[in-house]
Parts: sequence; C-alpha cells; structure tokens
Amino acid sequence: MLRNDIQFPYGAVYFRKSNPPPEDWERDYTTAREDGLNIFRHWFMWSAIETAPGIYDWEEYDRQMDLAAKNGIKTVIAELIHAVPDWAVRKYADALQVNADGTKLGSYMGVSAATGGFSNNGGGAGALTLNCPEVKEAAGKFLTALASRYKDHPAIYGYDVWNECNYSADVDYSSYAKAAFRIWLEKRYGSLKVLAKAWNRYSYADWADIEPPAHMAPYPECIDWLQFKRDNFYDQMQWRIDTIRAVDQKNVIAAHGISGSIPNMASNGCDDWLAASKVEVYGFTWIQARKGTEPWKTWYGVDINRAAARGKPFWHAERQGGPLWLQPQVIGRDKEDGRVAEPEDIRIWSMTSLAGGARGVLNLRWRPLLDGPLFGAFGAYGMDGSRTSRSDMQSAMAKWANDPARAALWEAKPIRGEIGILVVRETQEWDYLLNYDRKEKPYPEAMWGAYRAFLDSGLQPDWVHIDDIDAYDFLYFPYPIMFTAKQAEQLRAWVEKGGTLIAEACPGYFGDRGRVGTVQPNLGLDAVFGAHEETVEFMPDIGDRIHFDMDGLPVDGGGLLQSYRLTSATGGTGRGHFTDGRLAIVENRYGKGRTLLIGTNPSVAYYRTDGKKNGAFFAALLAWSGRAQHVTLDNGNLFARVHKGEKGSFLWLVNPTRTSQSTTVKLAEGLGQPDFAGPVWPVDHIRGDGNIEVSARDVLILPLRPKSVSQW
Repeated sequence: MLRNDIQFPYGAVYFRKSNPPPEDWERDYTTAREDGLNIFRHWFMWSAIETAPGIYDWEEYDRQMDLAAKNGIKTVIAELIHAVPDWAVRKYADALQVNADGTKLGSYMGVSAATGGFSNNGGGAGALTLNCPEVKEAAGKFLTALASRYKDHPAIYGYDVWNECNYSADVDYSSYAKAAFRIWLEKRYGSLKVLAKAWNRYSYADWADIEPPAHMAPYPECIDWLQFKRDNFYDQMQWRIDTIRAVDQKNVIAAHGISGSIPNMASNGCDDWLAASKVEVYGFTWIQARKGTEPWKTWYGVDINRAAARGKPFWHAERQGGPLWLQPQVIGRDKEDGRVAEPEDIRIWSMTSLAGGARGVLNLRWRPLLDGPLFGAFGAYGMDGSRTSRSDMQSAMAKWANDPARAALWEAKPIRGEIGILVVRETQEWDYLLNYDRKEKPYPEAMWGAYRAFLDSGLQPDWVHIDDIDAYDFLYFPYPIMFTAKQAEQLRAWVEKGGTLIAEACPGYFGDRGRVGTVQPNLGLDAVFGAHEETVEFMPDIGDRIHFDMDGLPVDGGGLLQSYRLTSATGGTGRGHFTDGRLAIVENRYGKGRTLLIGTNPSVAYYRTDGKKNGAFFAALLAWSGRAQHVTLDNGNLFARVHKGEKGSFLWLVNPTRTSQSTTVKLAEGLGQPDFAGPVWPVDHIRGDGNIEVSARDVLILPLRPKSVSQW
C-alpha cells in the first residue's frame, strides 16, 4: 500500500481554513516546489466543508489538490471529523460529550485553525460522541463523500486519521457513552453478578444501575473505565479507517500521535503502539517550544515512536519550523529554549529524528497562521509566505534528502538498542489511579529517568512493549508496581529462556485488578528474583532520603523502598544494602537467565537531579550485564546511532550543542568502520590530529565498511 513515487516525504501542513489566504496559494505552491518540498497535509474539517446537512463546499479544497498536482506535490488528506459543524451541534445536542463533572462540551474556535467546530476540553475526540448512532452516521457520510471525491485525484498520497490520537482525560460521560460502557462490561463479564463481585458492588439489580466512575481512584471499576475508553476511542479510529477503505483501497492510511505514551497512555489514551498497529505509516508531533530542547527529550520523542511503529515507516509528522509566542508552555523559559527557532535548530531537530529512524518530515506550518492565539507560530516561511533563513535550511535538507544518492541511507534502519526500557500499559494505568490526587508522579519520573540515564551513558535505550520482549535479551523495568499474572508469566518465561532483567522495587506488588499479593515479589516472581520482601515503604514524597550501595558504589534512591531476604531455594545473592543495613539488591540466576532486583527507584533520583546523581550506577549496570556498547565516544556531548540496511550501513553522530565537538570513536565488533572518504553529511569532519569533529547543532553521517573492531 505504500507509495514509491516519493523517495523521502519532506513538506509541511499547509491549509487550515482560513489560512493561508487564497490569493497567496499559487505563489506558495510554486515556492514549495522550487524549494524541494514534495508533500503537503491539509485539514479537511467537517465543520468547514459540510456547511448544511448534505451540502458540501469543496471549492477551496479542490483548488489545493489541483495546485498540488500542477506542482508535483503529493497531498495527505487529514480528516477532521472531530471539528463538528455547528448545525450538527444543534441537531444532535443530546449527543454532546459530557465531562466527569456533568458539564457538556460545545463548539469552540480551534486554537490551531481559527475555525469553528472544535471542542473546549483540549482532547482530540470532538464535541459530539461517536457512540451516538446518528452522529456516527452523519460523520460516516462525510468521510465517504471525502474519500469518494479525492481517491483518484493525481495529487493524493493518502489520509491521516484521528489527528494526534488522543482524547481528554475527563470524557465521556454522555448517555451514549454510558450505554456503550455497559455493553462493553457485559461482554467482558458475562453477567451482572460476576461484575458485581469483581467491582465489590453487591447491589446492582440491573445493568442500568452501572455508572462510570467520575473520580479516579485505585479500584477495579476505574481500571475498567480506563480500558473501556481506550477500546472505545480506538474502535472509533478503526471505524474511520474502515469507512475510508470501503471507498478507497489503494491510497495510504496514516496517523500521528504526540509520542505521549509516557506519561499519557492511561489518562489521555496516547497509546502509540495501538495507534500505529492500525495504519501503514505512523508519525509524531514533537515541538521543542512546547516540550523543551533538552537532548534527551528530543530523542525520547523519536525513539518511542520508532518502537511503537514496530518496523513500519514513521514520520516526524509535525516538526517545529518557527517561533512560539505567548503560550503557557514557553512563558518563563529562555529565548534559546525553542521559543525562537533558528535555522540550526531546524537542522538538529530534523536530523535527530532521522538518526532515530524517521523517514519523513513535515513542518506543522508551512507559514504561520494570521489569526488566533497561535498567530506567527511554527512556520518556516514568513507571515506573508516569503522565504526566510529557516526555510532556506528546510529547502536544503529537502533537496538533500531526495537526492537519488541518499536512497541507501533511507533504506537503512537503526539497529536494536543495547537495552530495552519495558513498557506495560497496566502499570501506568494503576499508577495513574494510585497517585491521581497526589503531586508525586513516580511513574513518569522513573520511566524517563531510566531512559535518560542509559542514553547519557552512551547507549541506545529502546522502549519495549511487553508484547515485544522476545526481540530483546536485556530489559530494565522502572517502577514495576502493577501488572497481570499473564504478564508475570511472560516475564518469567523470558528470563528462563535466557533474558537478563533488571527490575526496580515492588515488581508486581499489585496484581490482577490491583490486588496486593500476600507474598512479595508477587505473582510467583519471588522465585525469578531469588528473594522475598522483608519490609516495604510507600513514601515517594520523601524518597530522596533513600540511599544504598551496589558493591560499595553509593547510589541515591527515590520513589519506594523494598528490602529483601534471600530465599535459600533459588540461591539469590545480595549485592548491596540500604544505609541502615537492610538488603537492597539481589542478583539471581533463573533458568538460563539473570535478574537484578533493586529495592528502590534510582531512576527517579536520576530524573529529579537532572542526571547529577546515579550516572556511575547506571553505567555499572551495563558492565554487570556484560553487554557491549554499540558505539563508544570520548565526548559525552555527542550521541551515536548505527543504521543497517541491505544497501549500506551508516554511523550517525549527533551534536545538539551550540559549539563544535570532537571525539574519538570505537565501534563494537561486527559493526564495521567509518568511511572518511565518503561522508553523507557534511564534508568537513576530520581534524588534523585524527579526531572526528561534528559541527554545532549538526550531525555527521559516515558510511560503514566491514571491519571487526575499529578505533579512531
């Protein structure tokens, strides 16, 4: 289903009615073509097209498509049925989504489009619930009309469904969603009696007695509500796809999220793995002005998307190309922290995504909006569509990426990372419920802390979904406080077959339905780790007081504390103690595999101290594992990635700093040696003393030639 008429999709989101103004379109398309851009995405908003029931205004969208065909630019149609017509809000007023507090959503101006029909809760699911059959039918007719009109247009590339794949944490409590929830529960439990027992609610007399929980707390009913919402909204995503596919079987179906699986999979449905499983091309929105320019954040944005894509092509579907004014995410931050994008920023943000495996780049604005609170934001071109130094950089990269000489570069993909960070949806859901009313949020701190710690150690840490663990032999499980018996069995079998697992405190402390196990580690994992719990302390608010050692190396804890006693039957070995003498670390062999159980969350300490604590500890974990590092650099400001492909392999060296950086490089056995005679980007890279030099906010890409071990 993938298109081969574009070597590398490089473009932008262009038309969001009513911007840019019509009188500029022809000139803008000419500029885009001359600058090497080859793909546009437009927002085809239901609210802007179906102006009355069954009355469609396609005029401006037809012109976009025709201009694209004239200029050799392909078009991705972004369907936006969550931008609902005002007549539909009136006609289907009983189908407005409802917040947990009982307030109804309405039709508001869109922040990113300055066009009516958007909901007021910040989610991506619209004001009207698709659980209402009449709303679903009306939206389906629009999608059918949309695909029927453009499926054979020479400019079409495909469709982008469900913009940014998320929903508000506070919806949907409408009568239609409640009815769907009850049907979901009946299929899940079979009888009201079984449900009542599972929920500890013993006085249900009818399915109509069931109400979704309005307050999130660590109970089975809230687990079910979170999982229902995920199933419900992603079933609606699949319905969008099926509706389009019923008309158009040939063009690409794509989608993009916000790389939000950490920490918003539970609260906002940002399940990148589930979203990517439904489409042929996945992508992500990542905007440094909103997220921050710290290198680890930029790497996280691309790395988790690569993991979720599971080998499918993925794009940096919305990349910043200009400034951001007056928005809450930037207030108080330094000017250089993404608030004013410079040409070099566009280069390094794009190149980091490409080093992470992205194979397409779209600026989220070709030129800035002229209306609304996001005026002037994100565009690489000027307010009037004129070229800028930023657009010149974008143009140079687009032309470079689509040079036929780059074909082998884009065919190659990042090799598997040395270590995987384990992601379990149920763990995040439970922590979300457990800490809903608390300011401490240990889960995201632990996940990001572990990822950043290994990244800063010079490794490529991959995000690994529990369903994908068989592709890895070394995993780190941050903050693993809850998962299911089935998942515990997956981990047990994986270790037994030869996997190496490092787990932080309280693995599986809460089991199925969030119930605490009376034997800890829970779910039979005491045998896997060779230890039993001696004491436990759930005090994340003072977790920074926890300290321990590993073979004499001092380490800061965080989050929780769980101390152990060894189980003689399985032969665990103590490797470290808390400062009060309690056993803090247990090493064990189980089957053909190895485990290391750490009785606190050193990842939280790494996150909270911005990497000032525990760096040596995480480096020691790699040494303990016996794994070889892919690329060893003597300059910690640089990042390395190795890509392999049938047509060639490449070394990427990434310098996110504002000064030139030099380094020596050592590659692991079997990865080859760099070819200094044929750099892919740029040309000047070797200093007279033999060091490799990477320019500021830039990358160096070198082909790799066969050789077992190389050092420079």
